[in-house]
Amino acid sequence: MLPESQITSINDINLSPKPGKTYWKNAGREWREEFIYFLMVDRFHDDLDRKPVANEARQSGFGNSEQLQKICGGTLKGITNHLDYINELGCTALWLSPVFENNPSSYHGYAIQNFLNIDARFGTKQDLADLVDAAHALDIKVFLDVVLHHSGDNWFYPNDDNYYYNQGAIFPFGGWRNDQTPIPVELRNPELYWRKGQIRNFDSYPETREGDFSTLKSFKNDTSPEALYVQQMLTKIHCYWIREADIDGFRIDAVKHMGDDYVSQFCSHVREYAYKLGKHNFFLFGELVGPEEMYNAYIGPKTSVVVEDKAIYFGLNSVLDFPLYHILADVIHGVSTPDKLISRYESLRKNAMNRGGFGEFLVTFIDNHDQVGQVLKKRFGNGATENQIIAGIGFLLCAVGTPCIYYGTEQGFDGSGDGDFNIREVMFSLEDPTLNALNKSARIYKEIAFIAAFRKLNPVLKFGRMYMRELSDDGKNFHLPIFKKCLLAFSRVLYDQEIIVAYNSSLTDQDEEYILVDPMLNPEGSKFRFVYGQSGHISVLRNEEGNRHFIKLKLEPAQFVILSNSEENQ
Repeated sequence: MLPESQITSINDINLSPKPGKTYWKNAGREWREEFIYFLMVDRFHDDLDRKPVANEARQSGFGNSEQLQKICGGTLKGITNHLDYINELGCTALWLSPVFENNPSSYHGYAIQNFLNIDARFGTKQDLADLVDAAHALDIKVFLDVVLHHSGDNWFYPNDDNYYYNQGAIFPFGGWRNDQTPIPVELRNPELYWRKGQIRNFDSYPETREGDFSTLKSFKNDTSPEALYVQQMLTKIHCYWIREADIDGFRIDAVKHMGDDYVSQFCSHVREYAYKLGKHNFFLFGELVGPEEMYNAYIGPKTSVVVEDKAIYFGLNSVLDFPLYHILADVIHGVSTPDKLISRYESLRKNAMNRGGFGEFLVTFIDNHDQVGQVLKKRFGNGATENQIIAGIGFLLCAVGTPCIYYGTEQGFDGSGDGDFNIREVMFSLEDPTLNALNKSARIYKEIAFIAAFRKLNPVLKFGRMYMRELSDDGKNFHLPIFKKCLLAFSRVLYDQEIIVAYNSSLTDQDEEYILVDPMLNPEGSKFRFVYGQSGHISVLRNEEGNRHFIKLKLEPAQFVILSNSEENQ
């Protein structure tokens, strides 16, 4: 067997458990209990010993437009050295941007040229293993961002010209960029790639599956022998990284650009390997930008119609909830009426009824590194107040789903511009070697940490049923909220406990409303107590007919509150 540093072929990979290694199980926590922290490795922290300015003020990220288009110096060791920052924010899982060796011009990780080694700019294989071990010691899971659809810009078309998708035409292979990559060496076969040029229309099939992502070269991903061979290679490669670093899950990039059979077979085989190591709760979630009807093709069990054994392949556990992301931010900002948000949660409820826990297990977010479809990129914090940022993350933490926070949101980062790099700011200064933005004293950080800690200890916010609540200004006529500037409220109910979450989307006006509560759980005169955002308690009232029970709540502009009917939740 070759030394691991010299492995270049898929045939040299060893998938037997590492001698003396006890793989981390943590099978006692469900996916919906996680609070995920997503960071870009190059942008979180370098190896230097830096300190933040400790005050309550929000701040912008570091780096100008020119700097943010290049490598900035973040490393795996830098993350390991500051896991306390992520842990004390209340996060229970860490999602890393891709860490494998990239094309030299790439900083983001999605242009892979060597799937069998860590990018030296980020660190080493041992650095990744050390990071995972340190995270596990804090009860934090680690997910890797993985790319199955394409490799980096490792080869070129004739004359190095840009070729574009044209009715499925296959173009000639020009040549490899260098004689060392891609790795594994088995990927140095032009027949494993579609070679159909760059995608023009990302919503047109089969173009969006067969075309290249700009200069990144797409693998074949249908049911052809070449595609199945690529799938087998990528499966073995990613099992190898579970073996090497004790990884707890994968976020799969660009899912809609691959067939559902292709994705589900990869997921099943990876999950089976994780089981062999004793890891029974391996989490596989995907980036799937498209209509919600598409989700069902990729999530959960399905019977293969290709493989002769007719095995049942279990696909993704979850996907990122892009429909919610596009709606929630505008509602929190007070620029959109809440009807679409209410419809979104009603859709999740229906799916949960039809597919078990589907609606509860989507990974929810309000900010991310791509912002697909947006011409002008801008973070959720751009143009938002501190209270709105706190309310946005608070909403995710209290509603159904697995909440995910994008690095820097907890400090109030507000990047914007006409390129992805503008919303990928750096959390350490590129001019001052002593300064970073990991400020635990910042008000936004502290408020999010408080809500996250409450959720972590509270079963109602993790497992409870969710209901959008009707409101009334007179205690008689109740309706769901309909205005841009309004009070928005929902309940989480778990057996005999109810928690009310409410937010005033106006930045200028108080809002006082009656909010319906469950009459069976909350008799007249019983109490709801504030657990966040205010102090004291509110008595439950009822109408003259006795069939509606409610509380009366007054909120200041952009105020976010949580109330509970149980002493256990105080």
